[in-house]
Amino acid sequence: MGKIGDNYKRLRESIHLDISIVVASKTRTYNEVGEVIEAGATLIGENYVYPEALNKYQLLGEKAERVRWHLIGPLQKNKINKALLIFDLIQTVGSLHIAREIDKRVERAGKSIIPVLLEINSGREESKSGFLPDLSIIKEAILEIEELRNIMIKGLMTMGPMYGNPENARPYFKITREIFERLKEVETKNSMMEILSMGMSNSYKVAIEEGSNMVRIGSLIFGERIK
Repeated sequence: MGKIGDNYKRLRESIHLDISIVVASKTRTYNEVGEVIEAGATLIGENYVYPEALNKYQLLGEKAERVRWHLIGPLQKNKINKALLIFDLIQTVGSLHIAREIDKRVERAGKSIIPVLLEINSGREESKSGFLPDLSIIKEAILEIEELRNIMIKGLMTMGPMYGNPENARPYFKITREIFERLKEVETKNSMMEILSMGMSNSYKVAIEEGSNMVRIGSLIFGERIK
């Protein structure tokens, strides 16, 4: 096994099994993704639907079928059809508009339901999409999404502002966790707060301390990206 596989195995051994690792494979080759699948990875996260994710999915062949694919980058309306052919879960539903557009296309893609996470713009950053970290806003969104037949809300995801010091991200993880816990009280036929996706290579330890049960990690596994 190569270095990438070894890195994944060490990381997996260091994180409690109750916490899922989504391998963030943005800009990585299909051979690199194949190596991490051989090492035991079960969740692959991609930022770009087309051509990057689709090309890797096709080139990996049967290996692609061994894992579940998560979209962890923004979803544009004109990429939804292709996304539904690849991804098992969309982590970045950050508006009612995109939820409705996804819902319209699920059956056309040969599926009945697509699981999603609601993306929370925990830092209230103008440059990022997502629902503002306001419980009433997100409750209202969940109740509206209940009217959609083909979407199942499985939890929340946040990026949070990017800092060199991961401690600076803690307040944003904390507020997202608080909203996550409160939303467990909201009962609808198509939502259940099971997944809290927070933390990346630099911040996953802090995110786990704040309640994350899914982390998205790339550079600790693959090495730093060459820009």
